[in-house]
Amino acid sequence: MEAKYKRILLKLSGEALMGKDEFGINPSAIMQFAKEVSEIHVLGVEIAIVVGGGNIFRGIQASSKGITKSSGDHMGMLATVINAIAFRNTLENIGVDARVQTATFMPQFAELFSENKAKKHLEKGRVVIFAGGTGNPFFTTDSAAALRSIEIEAEILIKATDVDGIYDSDPKKNPNAKLYKKISYHEVLEKQLRVMDLTAITLCQENSCKIAILNLNKQGNLTKFICGENIGSLVL
Repeated sequence: MEAKYKRILLKLSGEALMGKDEFGINPSAIMQFAKEVSEIHVLGVEIAIVVGGGNIFRGIQASSKGITKSSGDHMGMLATVINAIAFRNTLENIGVDARVQTATFMPQFAELFSENKAKKHLEKGRVVIFAGGTGNPFFTTDSAAALRSIEIEAEILIKATDVDGIYDSDPKKNPNAKLYKKISYHEVLEKQLRVMDLTAITLCQENSCKIAILNLNKQGNLTKFICGENIGSLVL
């Protein structure tokens, strides 16, 4: 197999790492995603990852319980660091060299984010996992994924979901929901489709960063997409 893309950024939600659990990191789930990454890594693809923290802590939920939005978001950023360290460890256990870079200074746990250093890691065949969001409250990990994609000059941002792409309505509630195979940034914004948040979509639009929405719960989908198979949805 031959990879269609040389450098990608994969956005994984924290919830994806829960598997069938209600909280935390499910060993089988995180191993499945690590193996998916390993499969495209051996094809020579340079891989960066942004991971969420919703499996451990959600700032939105915290704000409804008396914690300020700013404090809740900072706590959520720390949750992404926990997930990033776990993902790095899982990758290394299957022979994939990986590094974690954080948006805030915490040298005992990871490197501080550096655009140039991240690119050098990628060029040397290391997977780079970005944690800590953007380092600022009020921004989602979707926005962090868009920002990091642009900074490292990724060819495409791939957002992992549990559905087969972008639909005009919730496919879990509407069996007749229409799947968009290709759609423009403008249409996503105009139709208010829940692909990524407004900031992330706008960042990608202004910097011509393509977005793919892909169901990573289906084993092998990431490799199929990277090798050119027409699955998922593209925003361009």
